Amino acid sequence: MKGITITQESEPIQLTDIDKPEVSGDECLVKISSAALNRRDQWIREGMYPGIQFGTVLGSDGCGVVEDGPAEWKGKTVIINPNVNWGDNPEVQSSDYSVLGMPTNGTLAEYIKVPAHRLQEKPAHLSDEEAAALPLAGLTAFRATIKKGGANAGKRVLVTGAGGGVSQFAIAFAVTSGAEVYVTSGSDEKIERVKEMGVKEGFNYKEEKWFKEAGQFDTIIDSAGGNQLNNYLKIIKPAGRIVMYGSTTGYPEKVDVFRLFWSQAQIMGSTMGSDDEFVEMRQWVNKHKIKPTVDQLYEVDAYLAAFDRFKAPDHFGKIVISF
Repeated sequence: MKGITITQESEPIQLTDIDKPEVSGDECLVKISSAALNRRDQWIREGMYPGIQFGTVLGSDGCGVVEDGPAEWKGKTVIINPNVNWGDNPEVQSSDYSVLGMPTNGTLAEYIKVPAHRLQEKPAHLSDEEAAALPLAGLTAFRATIKKGGANAGKRVLVTGAGGGVSQFAIAFAVTSGAEVYVTSGSDEKIERVKEMGVKEGFNYKEEKWFKEAGQFDTIIDSAGGNQLNNYLKIIKPAGRIVMYGSTTGYPEKVDVFRLFWSQAQIMGSTMGSDDEFVEMRQWVNKHKIKPTVDQLYEVDAYLAAFDRFKAPDHFGKIVISF
């Protein structure tokens, strides 16, 4: 079969011929129809991800049909929980936790072998391409926004970086929770586009004093980190929550600790989510008929163009590869 693997070639990701997996016991063989890219796939491509193992099939997000395995799963169209060994503690992942697609072979291949307990049926209102965009980004956003951020009716929620896949799920979860939702972005065009999702207003973070017109928020959902953290501390309500699930702009040069403790604010870390939260996330998506935004769909032979599109600053939503 064909699979997109990480190699030591001058172009690190290659579409290669690899062995089709064989299943036994409770394992399922899923014929992948669509798989979505995530930031970790690009980081692996750039050699910026810990523990890279050459020859591994990349990809954490996928949708497909169960071709072989336990009878109750055969023929079903499914999405795959990207967690590997989350563990028994719902508050935090185990010490041997990893994510599908490194070091375990991932979804960017014609077939993948996974235990049956990793599967959930595809939400019926989603196409295969839309469903493939859901697992990793949806789970990350659900935990950060609903579970840790506490978004609900009556709350004012700010989601930063409105163009990304996770942030758009965070917007969708916050809007459907009943919260009043705002965003930041470096693009006025992206701000206007997410208003169609129910966002009330947005702020361009390239404007130095953007936070002065923003008001105050009960919850801020952020993946950027960096020096904006101190701006968030200026606009978080007393006892509010700043939930951080990434650090794309690196470390802050300093933290306004006085403002932090005086406001009684909470800065909370979040990454992915538990297996139970994956089930809850899918149920929420089903109930509210949430649909991810797919920026572009590529055939597998155009995988390099898909990865390059992911790097482009103007991409909006998820990049999906079709097999």
